[in-house]
Amino acid sequence: MNYNEAIEYIHSVNWTFCKPGLERVRELCHALGDPQDKLKYIHVAGTNGKGSFCAMTDSILRHAGYKVGLFTSPYILEFNERMRINGENISDAELCELVELIKPVADKMSDKPTEFELITAIAFMYFARHECDIVVLECGLGGRLDATNIIKTPVLSVITGIALDHTSILGDTVEQIALEKAGIIKADVPVLWCGKNTAAEQIIKNKAQEIDAPVYTADKQDLVVNKLTLDGTYMELGDKKNIRLALLGTYQPENAANALNAVDMLNKMGYGISDTAVGKGLEAVKWPARFEVISKSPLVIADGGHNPEGIDVAVDSIQKYFPNKKVAIVTGVMADKDYSYMAKRISTVAQKVFCLTPSNLRALSSDKYAKVFESLGVSATACESIDAAVKLVLEFAQTSGGPVVSLGSLYMYGEVLSAVKKYTQ
Repeated sequence: MNYNEAIEYIHSVNWTFCKPGLERVRELCHALGDPQDKLKYIHVAGTNGKGSFCAMTDSILRHAGYKVGLFTSPYILEFNERMRINGENISDAELCELVELIKPVADKMSDKPTEFELITAIAFMYFARHECDIVVLECGLGGRLDATNIIKTPVLSVITGIALDHTSILGDTVEQIALEKAGIIKADVPVLWCGKNTAAEQIIKNKAQEIDAPVYTADKQDLVVNKLTLDGTYMELGDKKNIRLALLGTYQPENAANALNAVDMLNKMGYGISDTAVGKGLEAVKWPARFEVISKSPLVIADGGHNPEGIDVAVDSIQKYFPNKKVAIVTGVMADKDYSYMAKRISTVAQKVFCLTPSNLRALSSDKYAKVFESLGVSATACESIDAAVKLVLEFAQTSGGPVVSLGSLYMYGEVLSAVKKYTQ
């Protein structure tokens, strides 16, 4: 089996087909020798901020000398990003080898596993065969019925926050979504709650109390953001001073504070993570499409804010980094998101909008999205392709002299990045 055949097999199950339940992934992993039971985990759920938290925690643990597995979704540029050890993607050769091992087992199952269940089982096999010291494990969707939730006793459960997203699957109220995310809580395993919604917090605490899991709320009272620049974020939290965070965006200091709270909890368990490891880990962390500068001349920033809360913090970042200035926006969105609200927020910082249709079956058409902006009094152009949208927005930026911000679905990031490189080199 070559790499293309391996990827084709993984994708042979339509990812939009959601079958709730953990029975299939349990059956699959049990037939593979239950690799998930051989590892320690930091299990992470939440609506927004999961990826950044995972990337920061992974980087800190690596700089503390641990062999760290990292499982995240979706991928940004290539599939192999979804499972990494010590910052390195799984190799094509090893991915093929693991798919060859899992295929005959999955094919024999009467109730076939979903794509995400296959990927999760492959990741468990990968991390177990390399004997990772700890795995930072991000939920794919929800928590209670997420394939990652077959793990038994993580070291720490983290819920980064709750907001309305994936409402057709997880529920249409914050309380319903919180209950799904709270499904990762395990008996006697400490829980770190990082969110702000009080109704969601009560759900989390109630669930934890039911099964005797201690709950800790991330302490961010002493968080001080000293400086926001396009070269880094300078902050401190309590006795942790002079921190330079490589990631940009006004929302990243809070994500870093959440990671620092997690470090404190891990140190109480004996992990021995020094302040030096924390500082080096945060300075070295990389996480694409989160207010990321992808071109300096002209200035182009890409942010994967793809739901109302994500757009809110992206707009806040634009206002803080470019005060009293409107920016050129290139954007695309999924049709199942609250795109009317998102357009309304984007319109407050947009000089002109170039709409595109992301490469996804759920995408909203660029024509329809452009009409929403026009109804808000913002000049908008519907573009026939991502390449065309980037070409037009860069031409506009040359005339206006202002920055460009790409906002929206992570599914458009790779093509936007390629087009920016194409037209700026």
